[in-house]
Amino acid sequence: MKRVKDISDILKQGYFWDIDIKPGKAVSKRLVIERVFSLGTLNEVAFVLRYYGKKDSEKILLDLNYMDPKTLNFVSKYFDRSKTEFRCYIKKQSIPQLWNS
Repeated sequence: MKRVKDISDILKQGYFWDIDIKPGKAVSKRLVIERVFSLGTLNEVAFVLRYYGKKDSEKILLDLNYMDPKTLNFVSKYFDRSKTEFRCYIKKQSIPQLWNS
């Protein structure tokens, strides 16, 4: 397998619509992991896990303030963690809902 020098060579530019992700520019590890797990394919998720490491990726995902329910379910199953261990789940539970729809 070819050694990847820059992660921006592999990932879709559409995931990073709000920032400039060109080769050679520093990109936040947290942002990359968050966007790829939320929007990416399984192959891209596997690439990010190899690129950043499983432990670092897991730690970042545990500390995110927001994650959509589908991504949270996938991540909790993948890392064999309870949803209650994720900050986004705890934060969501602490915000009172005015109406149930």
